[in-house]
Amino acid sequence: MSIQRRTLMSLAAAATAAAFATGPAHAQGEDIVLGGSIPMTGVFAFAGIGINAGISDYVKIVNDAGGIKGRKLRYVPEDTGYKVDASVAAFKKITGANKVNLYYGDSTGFAKTINPELDRSTQILMAGASFATEINNPQKYPYQFLVGPDYTEMVVILLKHIAATKPGAKVAFVYSDSEFGRDPIDESRAEAKKLGLTVATEIMTPPGSVDVSGEVIKLRRADPDFTIFHGYVLAPIPEFVTQMKKLGMKSQFMGTFWTMDNSMVMKMGEAAEGFMGVMPFRYHYETDAKAPMLDKIRQMRPEYQSNAYMQGFLTAMLMTEATKRTLDAGKPLNGKNLKAALNSIANFDTGGIIGTPITIKGNSIPVGRIYRADTKTQKMVPASDWITVGK
Repeated sequence: MSIQRRTLMSLAAAATAAAFATGPAHAQGEDIVLGGSIPMTGVFAFAGIGINAGISDYVKIVNDAGGIKGRKLRYVPEDTGYKVDASVAAFKKITGANKVNLYYGDSTGFAKTINPELDRSTQILMAGASFATEINNPQKYPYQFLVGPDYTEMVVILLKHIAATKPGAKVAFVYSDSEFGRDPIDESRAEAKKLGLTVATEIMTPPGSVDVSGEVIKLRRADPDFTIFHGYVLAPIPEFVTQMKKLGMKSQFMGTFWTMDNSMVMKMGEAAEGFMGVMPFRYHYETDAKAPMLDKIRQMRPEYQSNAYMQGFLTAMLMTEATKRTLDAGKPLNGKNLKAALNSIANFDTGGIIGTPITIKGNSIPVGRIYRADTKTQKMVPASDWITVGK
């Protein structure tokens, strides 16, 4: 054996010994990485910018307080433009360069596409912008969760409110011809029947801004007491509401999460008055009850923050709690242990982000509150107590 070869072997042995000697200390202090496929540009940027700010702010709060068990929480986002292929590329880039245990995804499409990879790696707990009912399935999606109720649970919360305020009411479902729009309809139809409500009509439209005059005539014939819109962000809801009001219809109009941001509803102008919907989180400006986390958020960002911000903020909070519980139990950080820790959360106080203690049994947080638009104050105001549903 040459002197050079012996020297190289000695150096390799020394390096290996050093790695083993310092390994546990390094593991103790290594960052806990929260990766993110975040749509900072593109059609979903209005939400992505808020989500990014919410995650960033909670990560700052954690690190300012000393991290998680002395370990820094490091947020590593990549812009995706809300495109599934870009989201997958971002995931591969972030996980290729970092040991990632937590991840935020930007869409239902990404959540479904990346799920086999999560199953293969078994190392990552993931949540994201999606509230798809399909993902609320711990057997099929064991390493994912929804930060709020799934879309079906959102509609069920609305239906429970309707049944409590007007038993036997007639309800119309108006939804977009998209996976997002169709998601809750079958189960919601069955739930309405169980609650003693009548589904007067169902109307499906293309997503976005379209001529709805023909659909409005159908709604006039059905004469529903409540009209629930789902699968839209804004358009064509204002067109529906304006035309129906001009025809003298007295239907109560309602929406689900992505329609319910305060700034979004107020874009309807006069048509917004009285518009109602379901929201899993309190609004940035709410001071109706003790909410130390909302107070903290307002200190950090006095200007209005969207509901997407609240969703990002709460995602980071729940991921942090799952990580802390896993480390407290002396278990390795992997998808199985993190999800089990998440599902151990019961009667958990979010500091007022959600106005009632939460319990996470499966893959969702099936809690929401009904809010109503008050155009005089330009605010969404509470119209119910917090409503919990369960499968």
